[in-house]
Amino acid sequence: MLPHSTRIPTRDTHSASIKATAHKPLCLTAVKGRCARPPQAYRTRTLFNRPEQPSQAGPHTSCSSNRQRQPRLQHSRPVLAIAANSGALGAAAQDAAKLPRQTGQPALSKLALRATAGSVLGIVGAAVILAGGWTFTLVTCLVTYQASQEFFGFVTSQGITAGMDPPPPAVSALTSLMCIALTVWTHVSLGKSTAALAVSSFIVLSLQLFATEKPRFAQLASSVFGLFYCGYLPSFWVKLRLLSAPAISSTAVHQWPVMLGGLTHWTVGLVATIMAVACVIAADTGAYICGSLMGRTQLISLSPKKTVEGAVGGALCSISTALCCWRVFAWPASPWVAIALGTVVFFASLFGDLIESVMKRDAGLKDASDLIPGHGGLLDRFDSYIFTGAIMYFILKFIVPMFGL
Repeated sequence: MLPHSTRIPTRDTHSASIKATAHKPLCLTAVKGRCARPPQAYRTRTLFNRPEQPSQAGPHTSCSSNRQRQPRLQHSRPVLAIAANSGALGAAAQDAAKLPRQTGQPALSKLALRATAGSVLGIVGAAVILAGGWTFTLVTCLVTYQASQEFFGFVTSQGITAGMDPPPPAVSALTSLMCIALTVWTHVSLGKSTAALAVSSFIVLSLQLFATEKPRFAQLASSVFGLFYCGYLPSFWVKLRLLSAPAISSTAVHQWPVMLGGLTHWTVGLVATIMAVACVIAADTGAYICGSLMGRTQLISLSPKKTVEGAVGGALCSISTALCCWRVFAWPASPWVAIALGTVVFFASLFGDLIESVMKRDAGLKDASDLIPGHGGLLDRFDSYIFTGAIMYFILKFIVPMFGL
C-alpha cells in the first residue's frame, strides 16, 4: 500500500471531486486576467482524462491540496474558453463590418472614374460628329494612329512573338503613318480609298523585306492586317460621314441655327453616324446591365463574361435606339429598315469586341493600354466601332438603293 501522501488519484476520486464542486460558483478571476497561469497552459479535459499528477514540490505535499485546486482549474477553463471565443468572434465581427467599406470604396471610385471618362468621351465625340469636315477627319487620324500603336503592342508582346521576331520599329512606324494617310486620302478623294490600301500594303511589305533579315509569312501578315484593321476600316467612318444626301424630313432639325450650317448641315451621313454611334453605345450598355443582373448562360468560351442574356439585352437596346432615331430624324424611310440597322450594328459591335479579345488573349494582355482611365486602351473602347462604320456604309451605299428602301 502506498502512503496517503503519495497515492495517485483514481477515476472515482476524480469524479467525486467534480461532483463535490459542481454547485460552486465559477471562478471569474481568470476572465479578468488575474489567473496565475496563462490560458494557453490549460488543455481541454474530459471526464475520463487522467488528472494532473501531484505537484513535485516535496514528499510532504498532500493530495487534499491538489483536490482543492482542481475544481477551480476545471471551472475556470470553460470560462476562459468562452471568453477567448467571444473575443475571437467579436474581432471577426468587427473585421466583417469593416470589409464592405474597404472593398466597396475602390469599386465605387473605379465606377465613378469610368463614368466620368465615358461622359467626357461622349461629349467630345458628339461635338466632333456634329462638326464633320476636317475636324472629324483629323480626330479619326488620331484614333487610327493610337490604334496602330496598341495593335503593334499586341504584335510585339511575348505571347504572339513566341518563336519569331516582331516587326522592326521602322515597319511599325511606317504602318502607323500609312493608317493616317489612308484616312486623309479618304477625305480628300471623297471616299475612294480601296486603291490606296493596295498601294500602302505594297510599301509596307517592301520595307519589311529589307528591314528584316529573314522575314516570315506571319510577320508580313501581321503588318498587312494592322494596316487593314487600324487604317482601312476606320476610314469608313469618314466615308459614312461624307454621305451628302439631305435628311431634312424631320421637323426636329428645322430649328438648327443658320450659323451652324442650317438645314443643309443635316445630311444622311450625319444622321447615319449619329444612329450608328448611339446604337453601339446602347448595345454595350444594355449588354453590360442585363448580363450583370440576369446573366447565367455563357455566350462563347472566348469571353467568359459575355452571356446570352446580356447579348439579348444589348440587341434589344440597340434596336430600340435605332427606332428612337428613326422617330426623331424621320430617317430611314421605314421603321423596318431602322430595326434592321439596329440589329446589324449590334452584331458588328459584338463581333468587333470578340475579335479584339482574340488579339489580347494571344498577346497575354488584359488591356490594350492605360490611355483612358477606367476603360483601358483606345482599342478597348473603340473595338465595337471598328467594323460598324464599314458595315453601315455598305448597307446605305449599296443595299438600301438596290432594294429602293
